[in-house]
Amino acid sequence: MATNPQENELGTAPVGQLLVRLAVPNIAAQIVNMLYNIVDRIYIGHIPNIGSQALTGVGVTFPIIILITAFSSLIGMGGAPRASIAMGQKHNERAEKIMGNCFTALIIISICLTVLFLLTQKQILMLFGASADTLPYALEYLNLYVLGTIFIQIALGMNGFITTQGKAKTAMCTVLIGAALNIILDPIFIFVFNLGVRGAAIATVFSQFVSAIWVVRFLTSSKALLRLRREYLRPELKQLIPVISLGLSPFVMQSTESLLSITFNISLAKFGGDLAVGAMTILTSLTQMISLPLTGLTQGAQPIISYNFGAKKIDRMKKAIRLLVTTAVAYATFCWLLTRIAPRLLVGVFTSDPELQTFTVWALGIYMAMVFVSGIQTSFQQSFIALGEARISLFLALLRKIILLIPLILILPNFFDDKLFAVFLAEPISDFIAAMSTMTFFLWRIRKIIANLQKPDLEKEI
Repeated sequence: MATNPQENELGTAPVGQLLVRLAVPNIAAQIVNMLYNIVDRIYIGHIPNIGSQALTGVGVTFPIIILITAFSSLIGMGGAPRASIAMGQKHNERAEKIMGNCFTALIIISICLTVLFLLTQKQILMLFGASADTLPYALEYLNLYVLGTIFIQIALGMNGFITTQGKAKTAMCTVLIGAALNIILDPIFIFVFNLGVRGAAIATVFSQFVSAIWVVRFLTSSKALLRLRREYLRPELKQLIPVISLGLSPFVMQSTESLLSITFNISLAKFGGDLAVGAMTILTSLTQMISLPLTGLTQGAQPIISYNFGAKKIDRMKKAIRLLVTTAVAYATFCWLLTRIAPRLLVGVFTSDPELQTFTVWALGIYMAMVFVSGIQTSFQQSFIALGEARISLFLALLRKIILLIPLILILPNFFDDKLFAVFLAEPISDFIAAMSTMTFFLWRIRKIIANLQKPDLEKEI
């Protein structure tokens, strides 16, 4: 197929300028998305009389919400880099076939998840640590949220295919439109219509619906470089299996966050009750405030790395990776300093309850002690995905949470008198070990990747 102007930019424009142009809208989108996810908790936490209990109840639903989001990443973050690499190899038809198959897969997954969670949500929430006081609020929120699963899958899963075409501003609008609606509608439904927790869920579902419509409208328009075409919607295993293989890493990273949330909630409920679980809800929200802009940065870098990898432009690929790592580490260090300097200010955004504030500030000092290394972990991990390194990225995704963090949560309380301190300490220990391991693996593997690209007769079919 003929090369289009945007493809030339990915392969020829100055890497630094290109990264800024693609990353800034993605970072802005993720910051807005952060508000999208967190604004519900801010409003819920300040509902008169029931705020703390309602916030804790909604916090218990996080594992399910995370799992729904993880499935969108399984397809979207597995498909978008493969489409980018195909574009770099001048195979736009294959890229469109990948995108069409991903769209169909997301719809099928949405139907399955909706039915599953509607039938089992009460049992799951009780297993996740909901108490008799918090379960009603959790059910009120989740009953409605689950109905919007299909909109969440399309909005999040397909938005990556807009970014991968270099249309970062359009992808930003997907999140911006939904988040703005959610921020506006939340107080109206919660306080004006007096719907409480249910109002927050209604606002979120409607906002995701509008975002999904925006994504589909763009990908079927003449403005898209890769378009959703009816003939490519029929699922093909030869397209979906490589997508799922590559998407397993981000899926595991997010879905294990669900398992991690369950483990934390059960351990904290055992040693500290609803107060400790409520604190974990706030810590999870603050973690999202740090990690989502990092995600935006890596999403901006991904098309550049993937395209130039496919085009065998090694110097441009290496420069993009260096810029990504440097920027990610600087950002994570800034966030770490903020948690040291103004912890009570950060916690106060989510609750005005003095007891919950005091406990959460103490827990924050332990939980985020090593958050500055998250820039190393995220940038190298996402670079593996951009380069199509499915197996290594999957292992590294498993390393931090499954191999390190969850066992540490269960084991460390046996060695400390202060059991809550031990539970929170598991986080910084696993952060450090995982970051150093990821960096070591990348520096070892990148040499082989470059050597492989330099072979003159190499012509891989991805």
